[in-house]
Amino acid sequence: MRLTLKAVATVELPSDKSDHVEWDDDIAGFGLRLRRGGARTWIYRYRIGAQQRSIALGNAKSVPLATARANAGQLEARVRLGEDPARDKETARIEASNTVGKLIDQYLDERKDGWRPNTLREIRRHLLVYAAPLHKLSIGAVSQREIANLLSNNAKSSGEVTSNRLRASLSAFFSWVICQGVELPKGNVASYTEARKEKSRDRVLNDAEVKAIWHACRNDDYGNIVRLLLLTGQRAAEIGGLRWDEVQNGQILLSGDRTKNKRPHIIPLSAPAEAILDRLRIVGRALVFGRNDARGFTGFGIAKLKLDKRVANGGAPLPHWTIHDLRRTAATGMSALGVQPHIVEAVLNHVSGHRAGVAGIYNRASYASEKREALNLWAGHVLAIVGA
Repeated sequence: MRLTLKAVATVELPSDKSDHVEWDDDIAGFGLRLRRGGARTWIYRYRIGAQQRSIALGNAKSVPLATARANAGQLEARVRLGEDPARDKETARIEASNTVGKLIDQYLDERKDGWRPNTLREIRRHLLVYAAPLHKLSIGAVSQREIANLLSNNAKSSGEVTSNRLRASLSAFFSWVICQGVELPKGNVASYTEARKEKSRDRVLNDAEVKAIWHACRNDDYGNIVRLLLLTGQRAAEIGGLRWDEVQNGQILLSGDRTKNKRPHIIPLSAPAEAILDRLRIVGRALVFGRNDARGFTGFGIAKLKLDKRVANGGAPLPHWTIHDLRRTAATGMSALGVQPHIVEAVLNHVSGHRAGVAGIYNRASYASEKREALNLWAGHVLAIVGA
């Protein structure tokens, strides 16, 4: 029959059927589908090769016949041109479900085993926290402008360096998405954004600042980590994730998988540093720091804010400083006390300057005694500053 308003109003589901379609005589494949229970739906059905496909055009009670007929006519024209509207619709549905947040979860789950713990923690913060405004967007709809705005806001709140690291994490994520076969109409939009100029930090804490920070430290995990970082000149992740089996015979022994440059490192402990660790030892624990024995200390950000507040309450707030400045302060302090540059580099486990290139290849000396002497000298200087 030709589907008209009068015909549609009178057509009923045959008594011997639970599902029936009344087809229109004018547009092949256009019909009204009736189901037991009263459902009445406009449909368009067609074939692509041997496959039959069907597209719902809406509820007949809410979508007018004229609208359904016009939509069916457009679909019929597309099919005659060799297109597959149902497949296009399904593709669009899948692409719409590919949100940034959903794909980030898949990305982190797939790649996490290939990253070191600190790297994973940084990338998780970049993609789960800083990139949160993008999470509900369809991945194919994210524009370069939206990425640029996100990076600009991040630079204002967290600095150019953090913004650049966020950009790198986003670019790697978008590259992974493309490799998974997800079509991005405009490609890797994160990689098209401009990296910001990074200013090399040269902040070295003066004696008064060292004293203020030292005395603001409490006898908790973060306070002890800060004091150890100042006394040893090591990286925060290395001390924050310290294990008791790495503390042996008055020194810390770090394997290559625990250092940034993947080189084993020996850190002689001065008497003050060893005393801090001795106070912390708990029988049965594997890790020196952290709430449980599953991971090391992780609350650096919040703990730093609380420490800064205590410093300010004890006198005056310090100009902006970072945990890494403790490492630079230790290195500068040792140099000022007469420690030779190559010994300072050995203490820091740096492979640059005197230890880089050809000289580094042939100079394999560990400088164990020299490093111990340097750290003892520096610890004595720190205790004199803080009055301990």
